Amino acid sequence: MQFVGVAWEGDDASFQAFVDKHSLTFPQISDDAGDVFARFDVPYQPAMAIVDAAGEVTASLGAVDDSTLDAALATAVGE
Repeated sequence: MQFVGVAWEGDDASFQAFVDKHSLTFPQISDDAGDVFARFDVPYQPAMAIVDAAGEVTASLGAVDDSTLDAALATAVGE
């Protein structure tokens, strides 16, 4: 399983400040053009897109809590 954070708007300093503030250790990419967001049909942040092993995408708009994240990941891996 791989996690990747995608930032859409803002400058590089704000992007790095967010990563540092939240001690994010998984890879982060900047998507200034919005290409990643468009690929997963995500119109705004915060949002989450999960791609399962078959390539099926499930997107959730808005912030998610721990139980929602746990359930989405369990579904994606077939538990």
